[in-house]
Amino acid sequence: MAKVIVYSTPNCPWCARVKGYLTDKGIPFDNYDVSVDFDRAMEMIEKSHQRGVPVVDIDGNIVVGFDKAKIDELLGL
Repeated sequence: MAKVIVYSTPNCPWCARVKGYLTDKGIPFDNYDVSVDFDRAMEMIEKSHQRGVPVVDIDGNIVVGFDKAKIDELLGL
């Protein structure tokens, strides 16, 4: 099973969509709220070179935004 991390904020509609999609597919993930967790926000920026959310880390592969095709590819769905 892939290690999945979602970097998100509570008021981000695309974050809600990616988390809902992973949940619907039965994919467990860790969610980090970068609006309140400075260390995780810096980690996200270091990994993705982006400040926008969502950022999804799938076994070290970074997906910026809700790119369903890329997420499916990396998860083998």
